[in-house]
Amino acid sequence: MNKLKKIGIPLVLIAALAVFIRLFSFSTSSENTESSTKDDTASELIEDKAEDKDRRSYIRENYKVFSVPLPESIDFAGELVPIQDIDIRERLDKELVVNTYWHSQTFLFHKRAHRWFPVIERILKENGVPEDLKYLALIESGLDNVVSPAGAAGFWQFMKTTGKQYGLEVNSYVDERYHLEKSTEAACKYLKYAKNKFGSWTLAAASYNMGMGGLENRLKEQDVESYYDLYLNAETSRYVFRILAAKHILSHSEDFGFNLLESDLYPEYDTKTLEVDTTINDLRSFGKSMGVNYKIIKTLNPWLRNSKMPNSSKKQYKILVPADGFNMKPVSAYE
Repeated sequence: MNKLKKIGIPLVLIAALAVFIRLFSFSTSSENTESSTKDDTASELIEDKAEDKDRRSYIRENYKVFSVPLPESIDFAGELVPIQDIDIRERLDKELVVNTYWHSQTFLFHKRAHRWFPVIERILKENGVPEDLKYLALIESGLDNVVSPAGAAGFWQFMKTTGKQYGLEVNSYVDERYHLEKSTEAACKYLKYAKNKFGSWTLAAASYNMGMGGLENRLKEQDVESYYDLYLNAETSRYVFRILAAKHILSHSEDFGFNLLESDLYPEYDTKTLEVDTTINDLRSFGKSMGVNYKIIKTLNPWLRNSKMPNSSKKQYKILVPADGFNMKPVSAYE
């Protein structure tokens, strides 16, 4: 028994020593691991700072944003804009900056204008309205058949009552606010009347935004005769300048950094006209009989607002269908 005790004491000491060594080794290992982690983190921070510095240097050297140049002079429909006036100059500058650096919108302006401006220009010319008024349609709708929160519709954004007042048919089956030719004719009637009333195309354009009655009241209240002398609500105050900016940027695209190939622009639709004076009970079937689907009928004739067109009065309508399919003609990407 005494021999066992003598043997047991050294064993306990040896076991205790082993535990101590193990604990010491773990502590040292943990300290080394923690130290290594700290070193790695510090190294990563140094690398991140160096990378960030390189990135900032690269941006400074390669990424340039320039102030938009103001024209020495500019006119709207032949009427000179008084840009020597500080207020006028800065309002024009604001719209040039906004439209230059709102790239997605301004690129779409360029693309859509190539398709739709020739149609609008022809009708404006036939009605004796200056070509600059085409930019009014552009800033009203972006040359898209949108509907405003107030219910204005089409490229020219006519309200239902105003559209009817200027000769457009507006109902649940036919809505000529979406008919480009007819709505442009209606816009010409409005603008010519407003020009005769107010004496300038600039004021006629302003009235298109705020209404003739509202504009007439502001002119009388403030005892002025020019749009550029009026203090107006924020929207109408910007309105003519938005038109001017669209005109200037689209007329000098490359000066503002917009470079488009011919193949980038939306082509005019190649169509033929069908004259219809009877009820169409099903536009889908009607389209199929013409060799086109429902989608194409609705795309080319957005003024058809339903899947059918009752016509008990035998009124004659002109419906567009593709002249030769609805495919793009091959265009070189390098033209």
